[in-house]
Amino acid sequence: MSTQAPGALPLRRRGPLSEAPPAAERHVPTSAAAKLMTEALQEVHDSFDSVAINGVLVATRDGLVLCGVTRGIEDDGVAAMASAAAGLATQFTSQAGVGSPRAVFFEGESGQVGVFGVDADTLLVVLGERDTTMGMFNVVAKKALALLQQAVAARR
Repeated sequence: MSTQAPGALPLRRRGPLSEAPPAAERHVPTSAAAKLMTEALQEVHDSFDSVAINGVLVATRDGLVLCGVTRGIEDDGVAAMASAAAGLATQFTSQAGVGSPRAVFFEGESGQVGVFGVDADTLLVVLGERDTTMGMFNVVAKKALALLQQAVAARR
């Protein structure tokens, strides 16, 4: 039986806190495009405190990792799923008649994931911290996207 007042919004259930997260892993780029993205991504990552963002990853639209600063995830799998999510979003927004997708957001028990198109060939995946609200995550993730686009443009 619930003890919430009628009409109150449900609270997010919190799972047990895990041990300290592992150190951030860095994906090593091999191409000139990947090196450009790595420099730009590092600039973006360094400009944020870790209050809202847990990690960032840049991938091709084909699902290959270009670079990333993440903790405790399988970068290759996340890049592949980001590609699939972006493709599904394109089909979904087209069917719904709302235009081209700008972003895809997922909210889980332990945080959020946002997938954004950086340009025609590249996706940005932003991973949100555990206790960040979806609204705050949305603001910070879109700021990260804008900063990445600016950093890439400045390097080209």
